[in-house]
Amino acid sequence: MGKLGGFLQIDRVDAPERAPADRVHDYREFVQTLPEGDLAQQGARCMECGVPFCHSGCPVNNLIPDWNDLVYRDKWREAIDQLHRTNNFPDFTGRLCPAPCEAACVLEIREGDAVTIKQIELAIINRAWDEGWVQPNPASQKTGRTIAVIGSGPAGMACAQQLARAGHSVTVFERDEAGGGLVRFGVPDFKIEKTVVERRLHQLESEGVEFRYGVDAGVDVSAEELRRRYDAVVIATGARVPRDLPVPGRGLDGVHFAMDYLYQRNRFVAGAPAPEDVITAAGKHVIVIGGGDTGADCVANAHRERPASVTQIELVGEPPLHRPDDVTPWPRWPVKLRVPYALKEGGVRDFAISTTEFHGNGRVQEIRWMQNSGSPPFEQVPGTEESRPADLVLLAMGFLGPEPALLEALGVERDERGNARAANYATSADGVFAAGDARRGQSLIVWAIREGRQCAAAVERFLAAESAAA
Repeated sequence: MGKLGGFLQIDRVDAPERAPADRVHDYREFVQTLPEGDLAQQGARCMECGVPFCHSGCPVNNLIPDWNDLVYRDKWREAIDQLHRTNNFPDFTGRLCPAPCEAACVLEIREGDAVTIKQIELAIINRAWDEGWVQPNPASQKTGRTIAVIGSGPAGMACAQQLARAGHSVTVFERDEAGGGLVRFGVPDFKIEKTVVERRLHQLESEGVEFRYGVDAGVDVSAEELRRRYDAVVIATGARVPRDLPVPGRGLDGVHFAMDYLYQRNRFVAGAPAPEDVITAAGKHVIVIGGGDTGADCVANAHRERPASVTQIELVGEPPLHRPDDVTPWPRWPVKLRVPYALKEGGVRDFAISTTEFHGNGRVQEIRWMQNSGSPPFEQVPGTEESRPADLVLLAMGFLGPEPALLEALGVERDERGNARAANYATSADGVFAAGDARRGQSLIVWAIREGRQCAAAVERFLAAESAAA
């Protein structure tokens, strides 16, 4: 498998990116892939490991060495078949997954030398779409069973696709005007263009999945009606309750949750009419509180609006430059300093910062903070008070869990974190299941796809047991 000794002879080459100075002027995707000949060489670096630890890092259990070898041998048609065996949407993960598989690659024992799994995955699915190899795969016959899936993000989409291919009639309820969940409305086009999402939605429709957009389950259609009309109900609404920052001045105009801003920006790029209350970074001093992917997406969107300045602050202390083997040894995901794509485009970042107050006259004008100890309980350091101009503050501090109203209406118990309590994806309400962030809390897109697939299998077992008992 791969080229004998290839990992010793061939250097890792990262996926090329469009120059930051160029890409801030548009919303097109900025991450690219190497030419196919170069990708074959990267695939050749995947050695025949006795134990391929990349599998342990991949939540969907992708057959990574198999399709790396197929790319090396120029068998791209077979490679996409292997990739689709475990992953419904490699075009999503190839763009958005942080690649825990690469962190677990045996070559990552030499830090920074892992096989470039993610760009090979993306190249496979890109070529598959270009060649017309991705086609609908509808069931040959119908079972007569009906399932409602609530939420059209990656967990809901994966669950719906698996169940439709098994012959069930699946209806997806989505309260937004289009499908894709946060992949469409939360993640910017320069990371994933929405045609990528649209073509997958069209594929699901061609496989028999019905999408009902603009329908808020539990409101526009009652929980009782859902239970009555469908043999099973799947909750895949995500973890949409944002973590707030209860400090003085929080209620000032100009302080917003990150998703309120990102939803507007994505709709703007899609050509939707401007809302009444536009959130804009144009010409403003922007403060982004939170250092995760959502925070980075806020920073990058702000750059494209020509702000006066962008500052990103994090509560935690600055991580080490290299993997700390005593804290996150290989093959675990390493806690180490990374430069987000957005900060390559501009802006500054500060660590170990505790926000103490927002100040202004009806509208935010200033942020005040202190340095902290960098780790829980984040004790503030006396004498470190600072203030900065702030015309727009975006809170990107993560999410607490799913919105509770639907869970309560369906009679679903919640765990101590507020997520749907679901053992093996089955909730406390008979015939009601949960998957993705609604079940496990905020997580990666690759976990959402895994959860959707496994939840579909749990629904199948439930329906089979019902049929056997009838």
